[in-house]
Amino acid sequence: MENKMMQPRFKNSPHFKDFWTKGNGKQLIEFSGAEVGFTDFEKFAPYFYHVDETGDQVVKDIYLTKKFHEASREIEQYIRNGVTENDPVPDSIKEMFLHTQKIPAWLDNNLLKSGAELCMRSNLDALISLRDYCLMGGYDYAYLNKPLITTEALKKGAVKRLSETLDFWVNVTRYDALEVHKKGYEFAIKTRLIHSYARLSIKKHYKQWDTENWGEPINSWDMMATYIGFSLVFLHSLHKLGNTFSDDEEKGLFHLWKYVGYLLGIPENLLPDNKKQATEYFYLWTAVQPPADKDSVLLAHSLLNESLENPILKYQFQRRNLRYLHICCTWFLLDDEVCRRLQIPEVSYRKAFPEIKRAVNKIYDRMVSRKARIKKGNKDQMKVLNDYLRITQHSNFH
Repeated sequence: MENKMMQPRFKNSPHFKDFWTKGNGKQLIEFSGAEVGFTDFEKFAPYFYHVDETGDQVVKDIYLTKKFHEASREIEQYIRNGVTENDPVPDSIKEMFLHTQKIPAWLDNNLLKSGAELCMRSNLDALISLRDYCLMGGYDYAYLNKPLITTEALKKGAVKRLSETLDFWVNVTRYDALEVHKKGYEFAIKTRLIHSYARLSIKKHYKQWDTENWGEPINSWDMMATYIGFSLVFLHSLHKLGNTFSDDEEKGLFHLWKYVGYLLGIPENLLPDNKKQATEYFYLWTAVQPPADKDSVLLAHSLLNESLENPILKYQFQRRNLRYLHICCTWFLLDDEVCRRLQIPEVSYRKAFPEIKRAVNKIYDRMVSRKARIKKGNKDQMKVLNDYLRITQHSNFH
Protein backbone atom coordinates (compact mmCIF):
# COMPACT_ATOMS: atom_id res chain seq x y z
CA MET A 1 0.00 0.00 0.00
CA GLU A 2 1.57 3.28 -1.12
CA ASN A 3 0.54 6.11 1.15
CA LYS A 4 1.73 8.73 3.60
CA MET A 5 2.18 6.20 6.41
CA MET A 6 5.10 4.66 4.51
CA GLN A 7 7.12 7.66 5.77
CA PRO A 8 8.41 8.10 9.35
CA ARG A 9 5.82 10.82 9.69
CA PHE A 10 6.31 11.61 13.39
CA LYS A 11 10.12 11.75 13.33
CA ASN A 12 10.13 15.55 13.77
CA SER A 13 7.34 15.60 16.36
CA PRO A 14 8.24 16.74 19.91
CA HIS A 15 7.08 13.47 21.54
CA PHE A 16 9.38 11.40 19.29
CA LYS A 17 12.40 13.69 19.58
CA ASP A 18 12.06 14.13 23.35
CA PHE A 19 11.79 10.36 23.96
CA TRP A 20 14.91 9.58 21.90
CA THR A 21 17.06 12.58 22.93
CA LYS A 22 16.07 13.11 26.59
CA GLY A 23 13.88 10.26 27.82
CA ASN A 24 13.80 6.48 28.02
CA GLY A 25 14.68 6.26 24.33
CA LYS A 26 18.01 7.99 25.03
CA GLN A 27 18.57 5.57 27.92
CA LEU A 28 17.77 2.60 25.64
CA ILE A 29 20.39 3.78 23.10
CA GLU A 30 22.99 4.08 25.88
CA PHE A 31 21.89 0.75 27.42
CA SER A 32 22.10 -1.14 24.12
CA GLY A 33 24.79 0.62 22.08
CA ALA A 34 22.25 1.04 19.27
CA GLU A 35 22.96 3.12 16.17
CA VAL A 36 19.59 4.59 15.26
CA GLY A 37 18.53 6.13 11.97
CA PHE A 38 16.08 5.71 9.10
CA THR A 39 18.24 3.79 6.60
CA ASP A 40 16.20 0.59 7.08
CA PHE A 41 12.79 2.24 7.35
CA GLU A 42 11.59 0.96 3.95
CA LYS A 43 12.40 -2.64 4.95
CA PHE A 44 10.13 -2.46 7.99
CA ALA A 45 7.32 -0.05 7.02
CA PRO A 46 5.40 -2.52 4.75
CA TYR A 47 4.78 -4.69 7.83
CA PHE A 48 2.36 -2.01 9.06
CA TYR A 49 -0.02 -3.48 6.45
CA HIS A 50 1.05 -7.12 6.86
CA VAL A 51 -0.86 -9.68 8.97
CA ASP A 52 -0.72 -13.36 9.91
CA GLU A 53 -2.74 -14.69 6.97
CA THR A 54 -2.25 -18.31 8.03
CA GLY A 55 -3.77 -17.66 11.47
CA ASP A 56 -6.63 -15.73 9.87
CA GLN A 57 -7.37 -18.64 7.52
CA VAL A 58 -7.40 -21.12 10.44
CA VAL A 59 -10.00 -18.96 12.19
CA LYS A 60 -12.10 -18.80 8.98
CA ASP A 61 -11.84 -22.57 8.45
CA ILE A 62 -12.43 -23.68 12.05
CA TYR A 63 -13.97 -20.96 14.24
CA LEU A 64 -16.28 -19.42 11.67
CA THR A 65 -17.68 -22.76 10.47
CA LYS A 66 -18.78 -24.31 13.78
CA LYS A 67 -19.75 -23.53 17.36
CA PHE A 68 -17.05 -21.80 19.36
CA HIS A 69 -16.59 -24.56 21.97
CA GLU A 70 -16.40 -27.22 19.23
CA ALA A 71 -13.78 -25.20 17.35
CA SER A 72 -11.75 -24.67 20.54
CA ARG A 73 -11.84 -28.38 21.31
CA GLU A 74 -10.66 -29.21 17.78
CA ILE A 75 -7.72 -26.77 18.01
CA GLU A 76 -6.75 -28.23 21.39
CA GLN A 77 -6.60 -31.70 19.82
CA TYR A 78 -4.19 -30.43 17.15
CA ILE A 79 -2.05 -28.71 19.79
CA ARG A 80 -1.83 -31.80 22.01
CA ASN A 81 -1.55 -34.53 19.36
CA GLY A 82 0.16 -32.70 16.51
CA VAL A 83 -0.64 -32.60 12.79
CA THR A 84 1.02 -34.56 9.97
CA GLU A 85 1.16 -33.97 6.22
CA ASN A 86 -1.31 -36.83 5.64
CA ASP A 87 -3.99 -35.81 8.17
CA PRO A 88 -7.44 -35.03 6.69
CA VAL A 89 -7.50 -31.43 7.97
CA PRO A 90 -7.81 -28.02 6.26
CA ASP A 91 -4.68 -26.77 4.47
CA SER A 92 -4.48 -23.80 6.85
CA ILE A 93 -4.20 -26.17 9.84
CA LYS A 94 -1.40 -28.09 8.09
CA GLU A 95 0.42 -24.87 7.22
CA MET A 96 0.28 -23.48 10.75
CA PHE A 97 1.07 -26.65 12.67
CA LEU A 98 3.75 -28.03 10.33
CA HIS A 99 5.49 -24.66 10.75
CA THR A 100 5.15 -24.42 14.55
CA GLN A 101 6.01 -28.10 15.09
CA LYS A 102 9.24 -27.65 13.12
CA ILE A 103 12.06 -26.57 15.42
CA PRO A 104 13.99 -23.73 13.70
CA ALA A 105 17.70 -24.38 13.11
CA TRP A 106 18.63 -21.33 15.21
CA LEU A 107 16.86 -22.49 18.39
CA ASP A 108 19.19 -23.00 21.37
CA ASN A 109 17.63 -24.76 24.37
CA ASN A 110 20.34 -23.54 26.74
CA LEU A 111 19.51 -19.94 25.86
CA LEU A 112 15.78 -20.64 26.31
CA LYS A 113 16.59 -21.97 29.79
CA SER A 114 18.68 -18.88 30.66
CA GLY A 115 15.87 -16.58 29.48
CA ALA A 116 13.27 -18.45 31.53
CA GLU A 117 15.53 -18.30 34.58
CA LEU A 118 15.92 -14.52 34.29
CA CYS A 119 12.12 -14.15 34.09
CA MET A 120 11.64 -16.32 37.20
CA ARG A 121 14.61 -14.95 39.15
CA SER A 122 13.40 -11.36 38.80
CA ASN A 123 10.39 -12.31 40.94
CA LEU A 124 7.86 -9.51 41.58
CA ASP A 125 10.10 -6.98 39.80
CA ALA A 126 9.15 -8.83 36.62
CA LEU A 127 5.45 -8.21 37.31
CA ILE A 128 6.08 -4.54 38.22
CA SER A 129 8.04 -4.15 34.97
CA LEU A 130 5.33 -5.77 32.85
CA ARG A 131 2.60 -3.68 34.38
CA ASP A 132 4.12 -0.27 35.11
CA TYR A 133 6.60 0.03 32.21
CA CYS A 134 5.68 -2.40 29.41
CA LEU A 135 1.86 -2.22 29.54
CA MET A 136 1.49 1.35 30.81
CA GLY A 137 4.24 2.66 28.50
CA GLY A 138 2.55 0.94 25.55
CA TYR A 139 -0.56 3.04 26.14
CA ASP A 140 1.39 6.14 25.05
CA TYR A 141 1.35 4.87 21.43
CA ALA A 142 -2.09 5.91 20.23
CA TYR A 143 -2.40 3.77 17.08
CA LEU A 144 -1.13 0.63 18.83
CA ASN A 145 -4.10 0.83 21.22
CA LYS A 146 -6.85 1.06 18.59
CA PRO A 147 -7.57 -2.72 18.47
CA LEU A 148 -7.99 -2.71 22.28
CA ILE A 149 -10.50 0.12 22.07
CA THR A 150 -12.44 -1.32 19.13
CA THR A 151 -12.72 -4.76 20.77
CA GLU A 152 -14.08 -3.02 23.89
CA ALA A 153 -11.27 -4.05 26.21
CA LEU A 154 -12.36 -1.31 28.62
CA LYS A 155 -15.73 -3.02 29.14
CA LYS A 156 -13.99 -6.27 29.93
CA GLY A 157 -12.06 -4.54 32.70
CA ALA A 158 -8.39 -4.28 33.63
CA VAL A 159 -8.50 -7.13 36.18
CA LYS A 160 -9.47 -9.64 33.49
CA ARG A 161 -7.05 -8.17 30.94
CA LEU A 162 -4.16 -8.23 33.41
CA SER A 163 -5.02 -11.79 34.41
CA GLU A 164 -4.85 -12.92 30.78
CA THR A 165 -1.54 -11.15 30.13
CA LEU A 166 -0.05 -12.63 33.30
CA ASP A 167 -1.34 -16.11 32.44
CA PHE A 168 0.31 -15.93 29.03
CA TRP A 169 3.61 -14.46 30.30
CA VAL A 170 4.04 -16.92 33.17
CA ASN A 171 3.18 -19.94 31.06
CA VAL A 172 5.64 -19.16 28.24
CA THR A 173 8.52 -18.31 30.62
CA ARG A 174 8.82 -21.54 32.65
CA TYR A 175 11.32 -24.36 32.09
CA ASP A 176 10.71 -26.30 28.84
CA ALA A 177 7.35 -24.52 28.44
CA LEU A 178 7.80 -23.92 24.71
CA GLU A 179 8.43 -27.53 23.71
CA VAL A 180 5.87 -28.69 21.13
CA HIS A 181 2.60 -29.79 22.85
CA LYS A 182 3.65 -28.25 26.22
CA LYS A 183 1.70 -25.50 27.98
CA GLY A 184 3.72 -22.49 26.75
CA TYR A 185 3.45 -23.75 23.18
CA GLU A 186 -0.31 -24.12 23.69
CA PHE A 187 -0.57 -20.53 24.97
CA ALA A 188 1.38 -19.22 21.98
CA ILE A 189 -0.89 -21.00 19.45
CA LYS A 190 -4.08 -19.92 21.22
CA THR A 191 -2.86 -16.33 21.53
CA ARG A 192 -2.06 -16.32 17.82
CA LEU A 193 -5.63 -17.37 17.02
CA ILE A 194 -7.08 -14.82 19.46
CA HIS A 195 -5.24 -12.13 17.49
CA SER A 196 -6.61 -13.46 14.19
CA TYR A 197 -10.15 -13.76 15.58
CA ALA A 198 -9.98 -10.17 16.89
CA ARG A 199 -8.55 -8.87 13.60
CA LEU A 200 -11.30 -10.51 11.52
CA SER A 201 -13.97 -9.20 13.92
CA ILE A 202 -12.60 -5.66 13.69
CA LYS A 203 -12.49 -5.78 9.89
CA LYS A 204 -16.04 -7.11 9.73
CA HIS A 205 -17.77 -5.02 12.38
CA TYR A 206 -15.75 -1.81 12.80
CA LYS A 207 -16.29 0.14 9.60
CA GLN A 208 -14.46 3.24 10.90
CA TRP A 209 -11.12 1.40 11.08
CA ASP A 210 -8.55 3.78 9.51
CA THR A 211 -6.16 1.36 7.78
CA GLU A 212 -4.11 4.10 6.13
CA ASN A 213 -3.18 5.75 9.42
CA TRP A 214 -3.49 2.90 11.95
CA GLY A 215 -2.18 0.07 9.77
CA GLU A 216 -3.98 -3.28 9.58
CA PRO A 217 -5.50 -4.32 12.93
CA ILE A 218 -2.88 -6.21 14.99
CA ASN A 219 -0.39 -5.93 12.13
CA SER A 220 3.05 -7.59 12.09
CA TRP A 221 4.95 -4.37 12.84
CA ASP A 222 2.81 -3.65 15.91
CA MET A 223 3.31 -7.27 16.98
CA MET A 224 7.07 -6.77 16.72
CA ALA A 225 6.85 -3.71 18.97
CA THR A 226 4.69 -5.57 21.50
CA TYR A 227 7.22 -8.40 21.78
CA ILE A 228 10.11 -5.92 22.03
CA GLY A 229 8.16 -4.75 25.08
CA PHE A 230 8.51 -8.22 26.61
CA SER A 231 12.26 -8.34 25.87
CA LEU A 232 14.04 -4.97 25.53
CA VAL A 233 11.67 -2.81 27.60
CA PHE A 234 11.31 -5.52 30.26
CA LEU A 235 15.12 -5.84 30.52
CA HIS A 236 15.56 -2.07 30.76
CA SER A 237 12.98 -1.94 33.53
CA LEU A 238 14.77 -4.66 35.54
CA HIS A 239 17.99 -2.66 35.09
CA LYS A 240 16.29 0.52 36.35
CA LEU A 241 15.05 -1.36 39.41
CA GLY A 242 18.62 -2.37 40.30
CA ASN A 243 18.66 -5.94 39.00
CA THR A 244 21.77 -7.40 37.37
CA PHE A 245 21.86 -10.13 34.71
CA SER A 246 24.53 -12.16 32.98
CA ASP A 247 25.27 -12.09 29.23
CA ASP A 248 23.67 -15.54 28.91
CA GLU A 249 20.50 -14.40 30.70
CA GLU A 250 20.27 -11.32 28.50
CA LYS A 251 20.80 -13.31 25.29
CA GLY A 252 18.41 -15.94 26.63
CA LEU A 253 15.62 -13.41 27.20
CA PHE A 254 15.79 -12.20 23.58
CA HIS A 255 16.05 -15.80 22.34
CA LEU A 256 12.98 -16.85 24.32
CA TRP A 257 10.84 -14.01 22.93
CA LYS A 258 12.20 -14.57 19.42
CA TYR A 259 10.89 -18.14 19.62
CA VAL A 260 7.55 -17.05 21.09
CA GLY A 261 7.27 -14.56 18.21
CA TYR A 262 8.08 -17.34 15.73
CA LEU A 263 5.25 -19.49 17.18
CA LEU A 264 2.90 -16.49 16.99
CA GLY A 265 3.55 -16.10 13.26
CA ILE A 266 5.56 -12.86 13.43
CA PRO A 267 7.95 -12.76 10.43
CA GLU A 268 11.42 -13.87 11.57
CA ASN A 269 13.20 -10.80 10.19
CA LEU A 270 11.18 -8.66 12.65
CA LEU A 271 12.41 -10.62 15.68
CA PRO A 272 15.58 -9.10 17.21
CA ASP A 273 18.44 -11.22 18.58
CA ASN A 274 19.75 -8.68 21.08
CA LYS A 275 19.13 -5.31 22.73
CA LYS A 276 21.05 -3.36 20.04
CA GLN A 277 18.88 -4.73 17.22
CA ALA A 278 15.72 -4.38 19.32
CA THR A 279 16.40 -0.69 20.01
CA GLU A 280 17.12 0.01 16.33
CA TYR A 281 13.90 -1.77 15.26
CA PHE A 282 11.87 -0.02 17.96
CA TYR A 283 13.20 3.41 16.91
CA LEU A 284 11.79 2.96 13.40
CA TRP A 285 8.40 1.80 14.63
CA THR A 286 7.95 4.70 17.08
CA ALA A 287 8.28 7.12 14.13
CA VAL A 288 4.82 6.08 12.87
CA GLN A 289 3.10 6.33 16.27
CA PRO A 290 1.47 9.53 17.56
CA PRO A 291 1.47 10.23 21.32
CA ALA A 292 -1.28 9.30 23.78
CA ASP A 293 -4.84 10.35 22.97
CA LYS A 294 -8.04 10.23 25.02
CA ASP A 295 -8.34 6.45 24.51
CA SER A 296 -4.81 6.03 25.87
CA VAL A 297 -5.77 7.96 29.02
CA LEU A 298 -8.84 5.76 29.53
CA LEU A 299 -6.72 2.59 29.21
CA ALA A 300 -4.06 3.97 31.57
CA HIS A 301 -6.60 4.88 34.24
CA SER A 302 -8.34 1.54 33.88
CA LEU A 303 -5.00 -0.15 34.63
CA LEU A 304 -4.24 2.21 37.54
CA ASN A 305 -7.64 1.63 39.12
CA GLU A 306 -7.36 -2.15 38.73
CA SER A 307 -5.80 -2.24 42.20
CA LEU A 308 -8.97 -0.69 43.69
CA GLU A 309 -11.32 -3.12 41.89
CA ASN A 310 -9.29 -6.27 42.46
CA PRO A 311 -10.65 -8.36 45.38
CA ILE A 312 -7.35 -10.24 45.96
CA LEU A 313 -6.62 -7.74 48.74
CA LYS A 314 -9.43 -7.77 51.27
CA TYR A 315 -9.36 -4.23 52.65
CA GLN A 316 -9.79 -0.93 50.82
CA PHE A 317 -6.75 0.68 52.49
CA GLN A 318 -4.57 -2.19 51.16
CA ARG A 319 -5.89 -1.63 47.66
CA ARG A 320 -5.31 2.13 47.86
CA ASN A 321 -1.78 1.52 49.09
CA LEU A 322 -1.07 -0.90 46.22
CA ARG A 323 -2.39 1.66 43.71
CA TYR A 324 -0.09 4.29 45.26
CA LEU A 325 2.94 1.96 44.91
CA HIS A 326 2.12 1.28 41.23
CA ILE A 327 1.79 5.04 40.60
CA CYS A 328 5.24 5.55 42.21
CA CYS A 329 6.75 2.83 39.99
CA THR A 330 5.09 4.26 36.88
CA TRP A 331 6.60 7.71 37.50
CA PHE A 332 9.97 6.08 38.23
CA LEU A 333 10.04 3.84 35.15
CA LEU A 334 8.38 6.06 32.51
CA ASP A 335 9.32 9.54 31.31
CA ASP A 336 7.61 12.41 33.13
CA GLU A 337 6.17 13.63 29.80
CA VAL A 338 4.61 10.22 29.14
CA CYS A 339 3.10 10.16 32.65
CA ARG A 340 1.63 13.62 32.10
CA ARG A 341 0.19 12.63 28.72
CA LEU A 342 -1.43 9.58 30.34
CA GLN A 343 -2.59 11.82 33.22
CA ILE A 344 -0.94 9.66 35.88
CA PRO A 345 -1.75 11.31 39.24
CA GLU A 346 0.97 13.26 41.04
CA VAL A 347 1.72 11.69 44.44
CA SER A 348 4.03 12.64 47.28
CA TYR A 349 7.31 10.81 47.98
CA ARG A 350 6.97 9.02 44.67
CA LYS A 351 10.68 8.15 44.43
CA ALA A 352 10.90 6.55 47.89
CA PHE A 353 9.53 3.06 47.14
CA PRO A 354 11.39 2.49 43.83
CA GLU A 355 14.68 3.77 45.31
CA ILE A 356 14.32 1.48 48.35
CA LYS A 357 13.53 -1.36 45.96
CA ARG A 358 16.70 -0.66 43.96
CA ALA A 359 18.84 -0.67 47.10
CA VAL A 360 17.27 -3.89 48.44
CA ASN A 361 17.71 -5.61 45.05
CA LYS A 362 21.41 -4.86 45.01
CA ILE A 363 21.87 -6.39 48.48
CA TYR A 364 19.57 -9.35 47.73
CA ASP A 365 21.52 -10.04 44.52
CA ARG A 366 24.75 -10.43 46.49
CA MET A 367 23.38 -12.27 49.51
CA VAL A 368 21.07 -14.93 48.00
CA SER A 369 22.17 -17.62 45.55
CA ARG A 370 20.89 -17.53 41.97
CA LYS A 371 19.31 -20.96 42.36
CA ALA A 372 17.38 -19.89 45.47
CA ARG A 373 16.19 -16.71 43.74
CA ILE A 374 14.92 -18.67 40.72
CA LYS A 375 13.01 -21.05 42.98
CA LYS A 376 11.49 -18.27 45.11
CA GLY A 377 10.70 -16.10 42.08
CA ASN A 378 8.86 -18.94 40.37
CA LYS A 379 6.87 -19.68 43.54
CA ASP A 380 5.92 -16.02 44.12
CA GLN A 381 4.94 -15.41 40.48
CA MET A 382 2.80 -18.57 40.44
CA LYS A 383 1.04 -17.41 43.61
CA VAL A 384 0.16 -14.04 42.04
CA LEU A 385 -1.07 -15.79 38.89
CA ASN A 386 -3.18 -18.27 40.85
CA ASP A 387 -4.72 -15.43 42.87
CA TYR A 388 -5.71 -13.70 39.61
CA LEU A 389 -7.08 -16.89 38.06
CA ARG A 390 -9.10 -17.63 41.18
CA ILE A 391 -10.86 -14.27 41.07
CA THR A 392 -11.41 -14.10 37.31
CA GLN A 393 -12.46 -17.79 36.88
CA HIS A 394 -10.13 -17.66 33.90
CA SER A 395 -10.73 -19.60 30.73
CA ASN A 396 -7.78 -20.03 28.34
CA PHE A 397 -9.42 -18.98 25.11
CA HIS A 398 -11.88 -16.12 25.33
